[in-house]
Amino acid sequence: MLARRSVARLVAQPSPSAALPQSTRNMATLRELELRLKSVRNIEKITKSMKMIASTRLAKAQRAMQTGKQYGIANSEVFQNVKPEEVPKRKLFVVISSDKGLCGGIHSSVSKATRRSINTGENGGSTDSPVVIVGDKSKAQLSRSHSSNFALTFNQIGRDIPTFADAAGVADLIVKAGIKYDSIAIVYNKFISALSYEPAVVEVLNGEVLKEAAGFNAYEMEDDVTKDLAEFSLANAIYAALIEGHACEISARRNAMDNAQKNASDMISSLQMKYNRGRQAAITNELVDIITGKVSKKHAPGHPV
Repeated sequence: MLARRSVARLVAQPSPSAALPQSTRNMATLRELELRLKSVRNIEKITKSMKMIASTRLAKAQRAMQTGKQYGIANSEVFQNVKPEEVPKRKLFVVISSDKGLCGGIHSSVSKATRRSINTGENGGSTDSPVVIVGDKSKAQLSRSHSSNFALTFNQIGRDIPTFADAAGVADLIVKAGIKYDSIAIVYNKFISALSYEPAVVEVLNGEVLKEAAGFNAYEMEDDVTKDLAEFSLANAIYAALIEGHACEISARRNAMDNAQKNASDMISSLQMKYNRGRQAAITNELVDIITGKVSKKHAPGHPV
């Protein structure tokens, strides 16, 4: 019996939210909307600033890319008539990425292309193909599935416009690391326009494979010459991929910040409308309470007419 009375007493008690006046609940909701509006406005300012910075850097990166492409063109002219007698079996993948984010799917595109090449055998890849990664973003993405394939990783490259010294340092460490490979597949982002890019692969032959190729057998060259040519061609290809990937990254960051700014503006408009409606409702409720209170007091018993 006592338990039934306690349950009935608890049921009869109003909930905390129901006990609050309507104006108090409206004020709490308005306060939350006001704080959220302030937060979204700050985000809009940040994205707008980052968009302006990326727009300024994009023109500079495109000019550097046009110059750097000449290195890749020179490589293609050297290797276009070189046909090795045997198809290179063991391939080393060099993934060109960066350490920075907030630029859309620029890093995941090269990671997916590398993962597809290793898993399906595309571009001559295999499950035991060694991988060299430039940039922490692709390293983090590929480490989930192919960490055992990692041979070398690099970071802090391309924070500004990449230089040939950066590419030469990467190529030198790859050669000195003693990695076994017949050819190198460089996976990078190819610049199509300021709004689009796509993953691409460029191949560079090893010194031993280059020496046995039919196009080089016609010339009498010393071993050091062929070796130096292969290393210099690798540095050229890496530099062309680095500088084109950098232009793609700046372009993608500008587009991402532009979309983020537009989304923030739309969210501000929606929140401002909700805030105005809530404020109008709160004012209307207060007016109703004031008018209702005056009418009740006027018609109360003992009130002079």
